Amino acid sequence: MTSTELHLLSDPCAWLVAHGSSCAELFGFITGVLNVWLVTRENIWSWPLGVLNAGFYIVVFARTGLYSDTGLQVTYLVLSLYGWWHWRRGSTRHAAVVVTRTPPRTAVFLAAIALAAWVALATITRQLPGAALPWLDAALVSVSLVAQYMMTRKLLEHWWLWIAVDVVYIGMFLNRQLPLTAILYAVFLVLAIIGSVQWHRSAARTRLATA
Repeated sequence: MTSTELHLLSDPCAWLVAHGSSCAELFGFITGVLNVWLVTRENIWSWPLGVLNAGFYIVVFARTGLYSDTGLQVTYLVLSLYGWWHWRRGSTRHAAVVVTRTPPRTAVFLAAIALAAWVALATITRQLPGAALPWLDAALVSVSLVAQYMMTRKLLEHWWLWIAVDVVYIGMFLNRQLPLTAILYAVFLVLAIIGSVQWHRSAARTRLATA
């Protein structure tokens, strides 16, 4: 065994870098899976894990030229803190936050925000040196931002948005040579489908309880 191989074995982060990954991506993978799994269970501890996950992926995406996604992780971090506070505080009457359908007016408003954010982000990031896939990156970020906000409010349809963006993200991360993150988003896709089913059941239980 060469000295280089011994060094890689003694330094896991160096080994990951040599194989196209990093410790930040690995920790992002672990915290991401735990975070989304806890969200499917409506567990409040998903939020602090979301804060950690966002921190790790700020590093990963900044290194890869996905600047819209880097900014998204900063927003995720802030929204995770807000979601943590909101789920602990409860609704305006301090009752537990329950899963509800998205009102049509809210859906139209959020769609308009996503469209405006997409155009603005793509216009800015396409001019940055080293920017990768700025229009696609910005579109995914805009939809993800809306989905994250909807999750803080426990709006059921946010899972549909995650399912859609996860499918596209898998291909984009493979294109950007982030295989571990691509696998993570494949796991996210499965968890999003599970989460959608579980939140539908939770919403049905709430309707029966209030009928």
